[in-house]
Amino acid sequence: MPKIIQLSPHIANLIAAGEVVERPASVVKELLENAVDAGASKITVEIRDGGMTFLRVTDNGCGMSAEDARTAFLRHATSKLRTAEDLAAIGTMGFRGEALAAIASVSRIDLMTKTPGAVGGVSLHLEAGQILEESEVGCPDGTTIIVRDLFYNTPARMKFMKSDTVEGARVASAVQLQALAHPQVAFQFLRDGKQVLSTPGNGGLQAAVYCVYGRDCARMVPVESRWESYSLTGFVSRPTDARPSRNLQTFFVNNRPVKSRLLVSALEEAYRNQIMVGKFPACVLHLTLPAGAVDVNVHPAKTEVKFLSEKAVFDCVHYGVLGALNKQTDRPEVRFSKKPEQAAPAMPPEMPAKAAAPRQDFFRTMTAQDFKAFSQAVEKAPQPAPAMAAATAAKVKQESGSLLRESVVLPFSRTEKEAPPPLPEKPKPAQTLPERTPSPAPVSAPEPEDIPLPPEPQQAEPEQTQLELPAAAPWRMVGELYNSYILVEQGDDAFLIDKHAAHERILFEKLKAHQEAISSQSLISPVSLRLMPNAAGELLANQEMLDALGFEVEEFGENTVLIRRIPMDLSPEDAAETVETLAADLLNGRREQADTVRDELLHTVACKAAIKAGWNNDEAELLAVAEAVMSREDLKYCPHGRPICVTLSKKQLEKQFKRT
Repeated sequence: MPKIIQLSPHIANLIAAGEVVERPASVVKELLENAVDAGASKITVEIRDGGMTFLRVTDNGCGMSAEDARTAFLRHATSKLRTAEDLAAIGTMGFRGEALAAIASVSRIDLMTKTPGAVGGVSLHLEAGQILEESEVGCPDGTTIIVRDLFYNTPARMKFMKSDTVEGARVASAVQLQALAHPQVAFQFLRDGKQVLSTPGNGGLQAAVYCVYGRDCARMVPVESRWESYSLTGFVSRPTDARPSRNLQTFFVNNRPVKSRLLVSALEEAYRNQIMVGKFPACVLHLTLPAGAVDVNVHPAKTEVKFLSEKAVFDCVHYGVLGALNKQTDRPEVRFSKKPEQAAPAMPPEMPAKAAAPRQDFFRTMTAQDFKAFSQAVEKAPQPAPAMAAATAAKVKQESGSLLRESVVLPFSRTEKEAPPPLPEKPKPAQTLPERTPSPAPVSAPEPEDIPLPPEPQQAEPEQTQLELPAAAPWRMVGELYNSYILVEQGDDAFLIDKHAAHERILFEKLKAHQEAISSQSLISPVSLRLMPNAAGELLANQEMLDALGFEVEEFGENTVLIRRIPMDLSPEDAAETVETLAADLLNGRREQADTVRDELLHTVACKAAIKAGWNNDEAELLAVAEAVMSREDLKYCPHGRPICVTLSKKQLEKQFKRT
């Protein structure tokens, strides 16, 4: 075995540099943290060639004396720690005393610094960590440090650097993080002589977020909450503004930017059942907790932390974000393009006015002559076969008894989409019609009592105490568009409600509120499903959870299972796919999150059982959905994250018609 020797300070510094200084962005991060610790209120960062040849950081902090400036470049030299106990309560950004020594060992450095009240400052020039020149200099209060020719003496590190564009972008990202971490500091970033970022430094996080991310984050929701001795502030995106990646998830712990799976999980848990699959929320969140409750000394670059109580941290972030999202009662607005397409042609003037009215309001506007003409048309119209009518009635009766149909006042009928019957043309005035003898009724015409005739005009409508709106209801249902969207008017706003998304959410919340086992139904013919061996094993090992979810699954040999019982209102056609998804989730470790698996299943059940776009629903059914959406603030998104209701203001509509 070779003889053990002590490494020289230069080699030790190079090893430390490999841990602390990975690229120009690492240098900027360390220098910015030192500037913040020095009490600076304004910091300017300038780079050239991605920061490889020239990098300057200027601050107006407390500066250093000549003696402190020389000592600062020694390894493990710091002003922020005195005793071992100080490590348990670190309140500064930098504290190890390695940054300046590591940076100086792989670059050429020029330093100018001056303390307030001093007559002059001090200037140092270093190469490879050694001070080569020292002199007095006139300079403003604060510190300016210039780093040139990074990694000039370590070519092995140089070859791992990316292009100037990539390295410059990483420096910009490091400056942005510090600007978001310290909104009370005015940051300015110049890249190759051009200003890239400038923040006001007024202490407002919203202003810093706007300067960093621009208008994309103007609609973010403010977060402010406390949980025991922890506090959470910041901004999160709305569920409808979710991103395709987690790139805009930024977390700070005691003003230190960190990466934490725990914080990511707590954030995304707050969006569960409100965001689409494959989408992720954006955030800028500051978590503040006692210094002794977090260990920031677990990573060389200080980007990871360890919490004393992970559950308390999780709850603080989860419930803080969830509370902020629940406070939002506004609905998305309909957005028109700047160049609207050519408007559709107007309705032909010869078309009767009553034909344009909603079908459900037709009988209310009929005159006696209209009623007589309609009755004659019904008598001559072909009648459905008795067997078909009986089958339809039986189907509606069977489905209306379902548990899921109880969530709305009346059951929703699953009739196929079909065009409404043509409305009879309004007859001309009686005095213009030639006299003729009315033809006798056909022999095959049904008896009058078999025809579902409308009530006489003078009769009052049947009382519907369960569906009538309160007298003080500030809105009214206008009708339905495309058999999919319920149109509601309230003041100067109109609301378009997606009836499928709304009903799906109603059913999901109803099912989720019942924590007991889900009602199930036995299958006459079991459904067989072949799985991979490990997936089948995981599925059969979680029988208790399957029972609670309404499934009965048994082994059938050769990696095949039989599905004998499924949740109520989940069709047998969807049973195999649902169980296969459950097996995949269990195989991926989601068995420890039974509530998550349960919610995913409830998503499927609610989606299958809800009314669909394109179905014909009567006025009572649509009114029940509209009343639920307009009266409940929690009905904002379907379980998959799609909006339930959008707003169209009168001002927007008038603008489209050039009335404003």
